[in-house]
Amino acid sequence: MRIISGFHKGRIIKAPKNISVRPTTNRAKEALFNILSNNFEFEKVLALDLFCGIGSISFELSSRGTKSVTAIDNNPLCVNFINSLNNKLKMEIRTIKTNVFSFLKKTKNEYDFIFADPPFNLKYSDYLEIINIIFSSNILPENGLLVIEHSKRHNFDKIKFFNQSRFYGNNTFSFFKKRQAYKPDSV
Repeated sequence: MRIISGFHKGRIIKAPKNISVRPTTNRAKEALFNILSNNFEFEKVLALDLFCGIGSISFELSSRGTKSVTAIDNNPLCVNFINSLNNKLKMEIRTIKTNVFSFLKKTKNEYDFIFADPPFNLKYSDYLEIINIIFSSNILPENGLLVIEHSKRHNFDKIKFFNQSRFYGNNTFSFFKKRQAYKPDSV
């Protein structure tokens, strides 16, 4: 994977072979960040990266100057990898090794942007639980954005707060917002 833009633009990040992850492809990540850059001033954004894996999205957010990035994963190898690279690159990514569902139920923090990239074999009901927890709490502010990366077999267009989906190869990004009256073309 590579960092697309920002302070570390072009930097290649290679996960150790002992970590089995499916990072967001560079093409899909670039398309996602083109959308996000039209909706956010990154230096003002508090971001949460759920099921962060090796931190592809977290590193991209931090490279672009995001105010704060919190990365959540329950795999100690992933968290250790992010921490090591984070220190090497002098980035400001806060990692938490925990179960995503437990974290969401306990956190009192608010995030402007939440990205979730669960394992593709996650049950549809678990995706719905993520959405329900986020929108039934105060985790996401009125103008906040939740993006879930998932396989094409899942469809969320009938779910409350759904805004739209974008398709990139086998990956889909579904966008969710509290304010349904506002549907810009870019998100």
